[in-house]
Amino acid sequence: MIRNRGGRRLGSVVTYRQPIRTSFAEPFRFNGVGFFAVAAAVKLIMVSLKIQFMFSPYFIGIDIGGTKMAVSIFDVTTAKIERVERFPSGPDCDPQDAVSRMAEIAQTWIAQKGERPQAVGVSVGAIYDCVSGCVTDAPHLPKWKGFPIVETFRRIFEVPVFAENDANACALAEWQHGAGRGCDHVIFLTFGTGLGAGLILNRRLYRGASGLAGEVGAMRVAEDGPPIRGKPGCLEGYASGAGIAGLAARMRAETEGGTSPTLPSAKDVFEAAREGDELALAIVRESTTKLGQGLATLIDVLSPDKIVLGSIFVRAEAIIRPLLEETLAEEAMPESLSACDIVPAELGELIGDFGAATLAELGLAGEL
Repeated sequence: MIRNRGGRRLGSVVTYRQPIRTSFAEPFRFNGVGFFAVAAAVKLIMVSLKIQFMFSPYFIGIDIGGTKMAVSIFDVTTAKIERVERFPSGPDCDPQDAVSRMAEIAQTWIAQKGERPQAVGVSVGAIYDCVSGCVTDAPHLPKWKGFPIVETFRRIFEVPVFAENDANACALAEWQHGAGRGCDHVIFLTFGTGLGAGLILNRRLYRGASGLAGEVGAMRVAEDGPPIRGKPGCLEGYASGAGIAGLAARMRAETEGGTSPTLPSAKDVFEAAREGDELALAIVRESTTKLGQGLATLIDVLSPDKIVLGSIFVRAEAIIRPLLEETLAEEAMPESLSACDIVPAELGELIGDFGAATLAELGLAGEL
């Protein structure tokens, strides 16, 4: 009788009895070591995935401004601002008090996460020396003059700290996460209460020999004008919130009529201009013409891919752009102008928080 291993004879037919697998562990029935090794590996992978979903690397952002302070968390995995807490500042703001409050907010979040941030980024609304890590002058925060930004926050958080003035920080933020993505040469203008700029040239932040490159508000565009920066005729005296308010007061004194308030803000001026007020329209034209002259100089000298305009332009683009393009067509070199897009900033109210986070991001990568 013919039989085979694991088989039996049924009449003259030999069949083979195939073992049926009853569980995941069946292939390892005769190899206990192999089974436990695989089981341990699976468990390790599951634990690893659980940890990954529980904790994502993050940065702490500090935004030091003349009207408000902010502390934020930037999630590295999602590239989003996870949390923000703000509180008011002002000319009487004491640095020790403000830093203590910011540290308390951040340390609470750090304790909740159970892990330290990878780095801290600080956007400084003042003249900042990136070599010493100190504020060198602060017109809107006079008590902060000489304050050691980097040393202070490094001592508090015990992680790498990277800081820049707010215009540079915001320029980096719009370049990495906003309207300047993918460009090699970007100029960002704050165009808010004041007028500062950050320059990204050849995909690097450009500081210049003094570290103060980008002070476009100091450019002279007229023989006379609102006395901003102690320099009547400077671009900031025409193209900033403070400058437009000063220009409005000056033009109001020279002429009568119009619906603008006696002491209008830039917001008042643009609202009146939208309603067709002749004086407000004249103020906007004067302001925008000077802005266009300043931008034409930047375009001719630096030939950027993009100029990103913040704050006022974001809110009033519809009324500013036609006048701005008219001036640029007259003032800028056609070849350089055709290669440059002028766009509103994209990051909105979070731009300072993204700015601080981008400093941490690029600083940690050695790209500042």
